[in-house]
Amino acid sequence: MVDNQFADMLRQTMSNITEKYAGSTDLDVTLSGVTQAAVRLIPGIDSADILMFSAPDGFESVAATSPLPPRIDAFQQDFHEGPCVDAMDGETLVRCDDLSNDPRWPRFGKSAVAAGVHSVLSFQLYTHGPRRAAMNLFGLKRNAFTMQAEALAAIIATHAATALIAHNKELEFRSALARRDTIGQAKGMIMERFDVDPVRAFELLVRVSQNSNTRVADVAAEVVARGPDHRLHRTSIA
Repeated sequence: MVDNQFADMLRQTMSNITEKYAGSTDLDVTLSGVTQAAVRLIPGIDSADILMFSAPDGFESVAATSPLPPRIDAFQQDFHEGPCVDAMDGETLVRCDDLSNDPRWPRFGKSAVAAGVHSVLSFQLYTHGPRRAAMNLFGLKRNAFTMQAEALAAIIATHAATALIAHNKELEFRSALARRDTIGQAKGMIMERFDVDPVRAFELLVRVSQNSNTRVADVAAEVVARGPDHRLHRTSIA
């Protein structure tokens, strides 16, 4: 691919992804658009998906462009080896041009080749505590990806990573708001039940939390669900 052709494809890829999915608030729609764009726009890519991992749920293939990626991902999960596993474990980019002759994943490679996959690109998208994600791009031929194709794939992976990070930040924000609301409800119930001010009510929640080695938010949730007497009946109110 000559430089002018590559530049044109680069602009097309960036424009396509940005115009169609930059404003989407639906993560599934965005990720599906990203993987479909990868197959449509990048030479050598026959199928793609995004592999998610979260404890304790394990692996989940999302936004697959065909039935093949979930099958290949299942091999990685079964054997605990493969390019996507390595990407999730810390490698930013994992590339294999010939799975039949790669010593890194002998069991996975044999199964993937038997299923028809010979080339793989895996991009790390997101690693945050127990949640991780990587984008997998599969080729049915050996040496399926040029360096220009890899560069285009990296751009598309960046869009997927941005969508995932924004989604997880939104979830964390909503979770924080929910915890704050629960603590506020618990404080109100304690204030009414024991005739104390807001500061004292929160101090009581903290005391129970420390004595029971339980998060304040969890103590508050139990107070809301079962009443203040359940957790505070042994705690000095004075």
